[in-house]
Amino acid sequence: MLSLYGFINTCLKSLVIEKFGEETWEKLRIAAEVPDTFMTFKVYADENTTRLVEEACKLLDVEPAVVLKQFGEYFFEFCKRSGYDHMLRTLGGNLMEFIENLDALHSYLSLSYQEMNAPSFRVEKNEDSSMLLHYYSDRRGLCHIVPGILGAVAMDFFNSEITMEIVSQMEEEERTGKKEHVVFLVTQKPAYSQKRRSRLSAKPQYLSDTRKQSEKQLNKLDLERAMNRIRNRASESPVRKNHWETIRGIVKLGKGKLLRGFEPVYPERLWVDIKTFCNSFPFHIVFNEELRVKQAGINIQKVVPGLQTMDIRLDEYFTIVHPEVTFKISSVRKFINSQFVLRTKREMMPESWKHRPMLELRGQMVWMGYLQCMLYLCSPLLRSLHELEERHMHISDIASHDVTRDLILLNQQRLAEMELSNQLERKKEELRILSKHLEEEKKKTEALLYAMLPKHVANQLKEGKKVEAGEFKECTILFSDVVTFTSICAQCEPIQIVVMLNTMYLKFDRLTTVHDVYKVETIGDAYMVVGGVPVPVSSHAERVANFSLGMIIAAKGVTNPVTGKPIQIRVGVTTGPVLAGVVGEKMPRYCLFGDTVNTASRMESHGIPNKIHLSPSAFRALKDKNFEIHERGEIEVKGKGKMCTYFLIRNLVASENEILGRPFRESDSGRESLQSLPESKAEYVNKKDDGCNTHQDRRPTVAMKYTEKPSFVPENICAKIKETAGKTRDSESYGSLKSAHSPEQSDDAPHQLPKDHDEQGMGKRSRKSIKSNLCTLL
Repeated sequence: MLSLYGFINTCLKSLVIEKFGEETWEKLRIAAEVPDTFMTFKVYADENTTRLVEEACKLLDVEPAVVLKQFGEYFFEFCKRSGYDHMLRTLGGNLMEFIENLDALHSYLSLSYQEMNAPSFRVEKNEDSSMLLHYYSDRRGLCHIVPGILGAVAMDFFNSEITMEIVSQMEEEERTGKKEHVVFLVTQKPAYSQKRRSRLSAKPQYLSDTRKQSEKQLNKLDLERAMNRIRNRASESPVRKNHWETIRGIVKLGKGKLLRGFEPVYPERLWVDIKTFCNSFPFHIVFNEELRVKQAGINIQKVVPGLQTMDIRLDEYFTIVHPEVTFKISSVRKFINSQFVLRTKREMMPESWKHRPMLELRGQMVWMGYLQCMLYLCSPLLRSLHELEERHMHISDIASHDVTRDLILLNQQRLAEMELSNQLERKKEELRILSKHLEEEKKKTEALLYAMLPKHVANQLKEGKKVEAGEFKECTILFSDVVTFTSICAQCEPIQIVVMLNTMYLKFDRLTTVHDVYKVETIGDAYMVVGGVPVPVSSHAERVANFSLGMIIAAKGVTNPVTGKPIQIRVGVTTGPVLAGVVGEKMPRYCLFGDTVNTASRMESHGIPNKIHLSPSAFRALKDKNFEIHERGEIEVKGKGKMCTYFLIRNLVASENEILGRPFRESDSGRESLQSLPESKAEYVNKKDDGCNTHQDRRPTVAMKYTEKPSFVPENICAKIKETAGKTRDSESYGSLKSAHSPEQSDDAPHQLPKDHDEQGMGKRSRKSIKSNLCTLL
């Protein structure tokens, strides 16, 4: 199975993020089923890259050739940014030399990236200055990367533009491992500057030539004719010599004399005897066209004693590792510009080498036409001192002039640095994952904290600051409880009570989000909500009123475990000033203090089942606000004396869906609201819809819109509220219930009501006593 280093996939990820954004990469990664990050020095299966390219083509709706070419262009820039800029610039003085030395670069990189399986390149120069580039690779379908890379190289390094046409594409038969052989016709021309290009583009002749050129590129029916036209055009406009070619043409001799051209001088005879040559080049082999060994260095004879017998066949002792060609003199001559790596055959090695790693030689093939022989100048291919020791060799076995000695020592240090870098990269990835998990846990913790305290208060407590109490000139407070809750508890199992309350409170909590009111606390069956605190709003009374109407409707969807019928709740609402602040150090609570809290509790305790009881101040706040309100009359309120109270009936303009925060349904347009239905009929409608209550609760919550007017904000909390980003969703917050229920009042003590209500069977009721040691009245 073929594999790629993570560097390639990291480049592809960087390309997608830079060009199309993080979201596109996330979609592409999920579709291709690949990890989010890739380690630079870790090997990954080719299928990861293949799937990424396939999914990118689907996502962007383009051909694979387009994606691969763009990837090739970006890969060149990515390599430059990764520190390979100087290395690439020094490969050659022109494009042909650059391509010829790519195999040497891959051979060098294979010292560090030992599992790298790079492609091979071979260049043939034509008479018309064009080139035939032969591309060999084990991987099929990736040849379109080459035009992208070489186009970017030509433009950046040599200030020229190239066109590349595929002349042939086949499977190479004479190669032993490479499966794909693609031949490109490369035509090179100088690149105009942007200023000159814009000047030329304004000329009619240039426009005409450009149009003709486009037509020629589109018409590819006769490939041979197109190739001839490209060659003719290239011959008419010769390539301008670049900087490196100019420097090579200048040789400095004597005092300032500059001469063009260079003619080497050779001696009449070779002034080196055979013994000195074999000692000076201890690793070299000379063989003829039949692969018969004619000469070998002394150290290679030590390793492979069979080479001491002349005229043995070289392919009996060695195999060609790179380039992957058959061991024939014709194949070797075809890749004469490539570095050759030969490996010894285990069966031909001495007994002492049977359990050692095989020796690999890397070097250059030189064809000697006069002798019709091939000279292989090579050195041991060793990446570290460990590999040197494994083969029982020493530095002294390598010639003093051979840079392999220095390369082994330098690469030993580089391998150590790579291992350290790999460890750091792994630790970095682990820290990134831990940081991601920590961020998720932090969000959960903050969500839990914001569910207990208002956001700006929680942020101040996190920063270790003292939270000052704030006075609110006007707000609206609501209390509710379950009718006959004490008797229900006496006749049911505790788990049934928990299920009933949880079902009811989930519905109420959802309503706090719809109307943006603050849930202070729940104790038993008591539920307390405030509008206008901690974020002051002018519509606090309307918000709490609509919330209370939603509570009545939602309560009809909760079943009494004793009777099997919907539960009944009492709701009390009042408007007035309060003081709010954080109480306690352990389990701190955001509490409300003031007589308004006491009045709201009295409105609830003196209320009627399934009715919303309003105090005079709440009535004044809701007057002329599109609510239907009926006067209850004057009643005796404990601790308050006689009060004229009211009942909130319904909202005259808002629909039931708006109050409950449900998305509007066309089927509800002609349906009468539960606000205005008689109780018996409302129960029937509620039973009919009982089967879809769960489904309705899962619908997305739609916040009700309110019109705000400028209102006074307390100075001591104004700065703190500004720290909160946006409106605080206090439906997720919990504080302390500051109820003013009198401990002297019995749960089952009847309250004096008008006679007409008593006749309807609503005069007697029982309620649970709620005692709070934090209750403080100002």
